[in-house]
Amino acid sequence: MRALLDVISILLDMYIWMLIAAAVLSWLIAFNVINVRNQFVSMLGDFLYRITEPVLRPIRNIMPNLGGLDVSPVILILIIYFIQNVIAYYIRPNVF
Repeated sequence: MRALLDVISILLDMYIWMLIAAAVLSWLIAFNVINVRNQFVSMLGDFLYRITEPVLRPIRNIMPNLGGLDVSPVILILIIYFIQNVIAYYIRPNVF
């Protein structure tokens, strides 16, 4: 059981890094630093969009409009940290 909780924690950490990568990539595309016609960039952007958007969309629907500022990745990262803390302090110590 402990190994399963460790795998879940690792997957949550990886998802946090994917959220950060998606946010940074969207900034780079918005400021024309990266050319989206490049096949690798397009493929990477599409992958990150498909991985992160289904989870971010409900948060964006709940949040009020902040005038072009998207804080949904930050809120999702805080939720993931909360889940990891619940796993680490309440579930994992009880597993033998």
